[in-house]
Amino acid sequence: MRPRISVITLGVDDLARAVGFYRDGLGLPTEGIVGEEFEYGAVAFFELSAGLKLALWPRASLAHDAGVKLAAPSTTELSLGHNVMSKTEVDEVLAQAEAAGAVILKPANDTFWGGYAGYFQDPDGHLWEVVWNPQLLPE
Repeated sequence: MRPRISVITLGVDDLARAVGFYRDGLGLPTEGIVGEEFEYGAVAFFELSAGLKLALWPRASLAHDAGVKLAAPSTTELSLGHNVMSKTEVDEVLAQAEAAGAVILKPANDTFWGGYAGYFQDPDGHLWEVVWNPQLLPE
């Protein structure tokens, strides 16, 4: 398999609330919710970097499409890493996320490996790490 991941889909309980968090709170660009005319079709896409998209899809729709039973979400199944250019930017992004309604799970601090990082949880429980890693600075 060639590594061509182009969409990361997060299952959400309330699509409109989730869109508000990511669009209005974090400032991610989107055209909003599309596909509402189809049963199980409502979804929102957000432009990330290098052609990567973040999709928000109701958990029930995702379970239906995959043919699996809807199960309780788990915070520790996945984390999304957001690399930034400085320690100050880590603090700024965490503050922005908190103001948008995120829960700060771990305030930013120096890491054992020489970086600086903290964690927040979005309104649907998804775990995000905001990190300054001097060996993996974003372009």
